[in-house]
Amino acid sequence: MARQSGDISQLLDLTAQLQHWSDFPGALDLGKQAVQINDTDVRGFQLLTLTYSQLNKTSDALAAGQRALELDPENSMMHILQGSLEADAGLNAAAKLRLEDVLTYELTAREEFRAHKELARVLDKLGEYDQVFPHLHASAGFSSSLPEISRQNTAFVPSMLKANKLGFDRELLSRWSGTAFPQELPAPTFLVGFMRSGTTLTQEVLDAHPGVFVADEADFIWAVHRELHQMDKSKGGTAEKLGRLDLAGVIHLREFYWNRVRQRFGDSIGDRLLVDKFTMNTIDLGLINFIFPDAKVVFVMRDPRDVCVSCFMQLMVPSPTTVHLLTWQGTAEFYAMVMDWWMYIRQQMTLGFIEFRYEDAVTQFEPTFRKVFDFLGLSWDAGVADFHKRAAGKFIATPSRTQVTQPLYASSVTRWRHFESEFAPVADLLEPFVRAFHYEPP
Repeated sequence: MARQSGDISQLLDLTAQLQHWSDFPGALDLGKQAVQINDTDVRGFQLLTLTYSQLNKTSDALAAGQRALELDPENSMMHILQGSLEADAGLNAAAKLRLEDVLTYELTAREEFRAHKELARVLDKLGEYDQVFPHLHASAGFSSSLPEISRQNTAFVPSMLKANKLGFDRELLSRWSGTAFPQELPAPTFLVGFMRSGTTLTQEVLDAHPGVFVADEADFIWAVHRELHQMDKSKGGTAEKLGRLDLAGVIHLREFYWNRVRQRFGDSIGDRLLVDKFTMNTIDLGLINFIFPDAKVVFVMRDPRDVCVSCFMQLMVPSPTTVHLLTWQGTAEFYAMVMDWWMYIRQQMTLGFIEFRYEDAVTQFEPTFRKVFDFLGLSWDAGVADFHKRAAGKFIATPSRTQVTQPLYASSVTRWRHFESEFAPVADLLEPFVRAFHYEPP
């Protein structure tokens, strides 16, 4: 119909839907056909730019973005996106000029928020460190006026963590330890940590092993959480409701989990080990241990100061977790809150877990990941060192997608030192975890 009429609006609506559901290969196929039918529709090239960027096809994204700007040269948000892509391509000087120019326009709050955040990232790449935090603070100043941010419930995760710490203990978590569960409902491995801590790097290394299948940021555990509260609609928190669950209820939740997995991935997992990578499943480790006491957990650590800098600098999709990362103080407070929970729950868990440091993975790749694969009961495969080649051109559901398509580099280690003066207000929050994770003290 679009070919006959030249009207590609419905094709573009479908392309946007495919993007929403993370089918970026499908969105690319449809978007390319749409702009072939009508190469004067700016929205078609905007969607194509976004699709290429999500698939790590930066040069194609830049070309599509340039065409969109030729069609609509005053489009501020398109200039911001193009500046971001130029930074991804290493064209940092051009990105800086573009974003500084955009900031002279009359912008909406959303455009100001995005432009300052992207410019901070570019200035960091250029080594102009003294200018980075002023733009990050400026970006934070516009964030509260954005409806997608203001409607987030900032109390949700802190309240959940507080309730979890009161409700989960070793007695509760050991209730089903040693139980023989049905073979068709095995325990996956859970890859967790904190945002920007190295979990995406880890997932790509694990996914490069022929015996592993990684589910990237799929909300399976959160769906189990909702199912539990549907099963027991009485008042009370997650731990309290789990305490009333019998073995049949536990098996039901395992079955519910695997039904969701199979709906998403069909038979593609085969007999490979499923690694469920959802970074902030850290918050739900109590639930995970109770339902999957036979599971294994891989917990990735990184210098807390580097984590906080990276989180504050990164543009993230608004959610009840990421809403805490919009200010510098909020970032440090939220990190400390989640890591305090980890320090508690790791003492209570009965399932097996391994911790390792991102910095060790960067500087001692093979010894570090050999330990991880040994922990998972998998033989070493030298091909995992080429993880970045497999990641190229693939959709990765985190902001780290551009980093994990490159060979390992150490420039992000001790990155926080460039901004040392900014840590005075948050040092007391982070110091306990700097010491606990065996990083040098501030």
